[in-house]
Amino acid sequence: MPEDTTTTRNAEELLAPSALAVSSNFIQLGPKYARTIFLATYPRYLNTNWFSPIINLDRVFDVSIFVHPKNTATVLKQLRDQLARLEAQSMEESSKGRVRDPVIETAIQDIEVLRDKLQQGTDKFFELGVYVTFYENSLKELDDTEGKIKGLLEYQLIFAKSATFRMMDGFNSTLPMDDDRLNIHTSLNTEPISSLFPFISFDLTSNSGILYGINTHNNSLVLFDRFNLENANAVVFGKSGGGKSYTVKLEILRSLIFGTQVLIIDPEDEYKYLSDTVGGSTVKISINSDQHINPFDLPIPKEGESSADVFKSHILDLTGLLKLILGNLTPEEGAVLDEALIQTYAIKDITPDTDFTKLPPPVLSDLQNILEGLTGAESMAIRLKKYTQGTFSGFLNKPTNVPLNNQMIVFSIRDMEEELRPIAMYLILNFIWVTIRRTLKKRVLIVDEAWWLMKYEVGANFLSNIAKRARKYYAGLTTISQDIPDFLASPQGKTILTNSSIQILMKQSPAAIDIVQQTFNLTDAEKFYLLEARVGFGLFFLGQNHIGIRVVASYAEDQIITSDPRQIVEIEKAKDEWAKLQQ
Repeated sequence: MPEDTTTTRNAEELLAPSALAVSSNFIQLGPKYARTIFLATYPRYLNTNWFSPIINLDRVFDVSIFVHPKNTATVLKQLRDQLARLEAQSMEESSKGRVRDPVIETAIQDIEVLRDKLQQGTDKFFELGVYVTFYENSLKELDDTEGKIKGLLEYQLIFAKSATFRMMDGFNSTLPMDDDRLNIHTSLNTEPISSLFPFISFDLTSNSGILYGINTHNNSLVLFDRFNLENANAVVFGKSGGGKSYTVKLEILRSLIFGTQVLIIDPEDEYKYLSDTVGGSTVKISINSDQHINPFDLPIPKEGESSADVFKSHILDLTGLLKLILGNLTPEEGAVLDEALIQTYAIKDITPDTDFTKLPPPVLSDLQNILEGLTGAESMAIRLKKYTQGTFSGFLNKPTNVPLNNQMIVFSIRDMEEELRPIAMYLILNFIWVTIRRTLKKRVLIVDEAWWLMKYEVGANFLSNIAKRARKYYAGLTTISQDIPDFLASPQGKTILTNSSIQILMKQSPAAIDIVQQTFNLTDAEKFYLLEARVGFGLFFLGQNHIGIRVVASYAEDQIITSDPRQIVEIEKAKDEWAKLQQ
């Protein structure tokens, strides 16, 4: 059948650049500039992954690798002739009384070893050509990129040269057409050539842990155990709907398999369905809830800790909560409050030097009574009355009746009044922190919408303190926030970030992207990637390395962890239909 020249011509016109100019050391393709370099010389030894720095370079480039096999008999003859010349040179040097030349001796040994391998059929000989064509927006950027690539190679004693006056041949050689027009080769045997493969990108795969997602650079698995890192803390940043909660839920579901206890502060009831599915507990904290947490509960000292240190540390944490409740305090009021707290515990026979592990703690109304009897505490007593006898008295002034023996516990504060949410989050965090310090166990503490607490200095201080100390108690803190500018604007937010080994960035809003780019030293390409990222895609930081990640769940996992309201309605509808069929 004759070729359709019209279709061919149209395809060529579509693929061709708007203009093409060929110079001695670059090609201009429309607005872009391109240059081709080739690898000219190699050292005696090539380490594995030596090409990895080039592959992972944040530049636009094409690489072609041509491997042409050589006839073994021809190579053996060439090696024999080369060996004869070297041995003759060595004998001549020796007859003149000169000291031995280690370069000649090493070359003779290498040829002997290679001849044996070729003769035995355990090795092959090839002609290798490696060409790199890179693209930039200006000649200056082109020169900078060439210097960068050559510098990375020369550091490993591999030297590259520009294909001067042969730029068109170089460009065509790096197109996906298997056309080696440069024909610039180096003779190498199998082992050094194998060090080129596979192309290695940054991967975050270890031999143990859970699957976080797929590396978008090379489709490898992002698999590791956060508790094997220097600390087990993580931060997750992204705009609403970007997949933050989905990513964290998937980690929760997979962590539960390994016996990790998961404690969650949930402002919007996003984790209740997951908790119910896996048999977890949901604790509702609100004014009218019948589940209560007593902020005066004391931690049990660990081995090596003194009761006095634990008591004083708890008083400081409790003071932070009371500052959220009472508002700004004068220095005098702060001193009075400290004394009032000590007296409040004393009426229950609890002092820094006593064994308080089996004594019932006081409640908020006990502090109220003490404040009413202290000079200078009148204003604090009046402000506190709203939480002991007034409209807010339902959730702070009763003994704790919440067990923490389930593997997954969700603390829901959705029904809490907005002005009380920071207080509720601090209260729950303090309660969890006290529990964590009582018994050593692998735990993950998740604080969703952490910006609620970070708005207040005492709350931010408490959360950053947990981030710094959680490692000592075999715990990891996961902080989730969509209000990134405010989070990173505070010194406590930066402390949490620097003390988090794992950092996950999902889709970002234009208003926050500049701060994110500056904080995480992102390239412009990564910046636009986060602006345009689809749901479940993002950047995954671990130490000095970061990769693109795609969060992938199985069908069963997706049905459990989805946050899509439409999908949840469909699931509930299917459940109802199934229940009717069962009847």
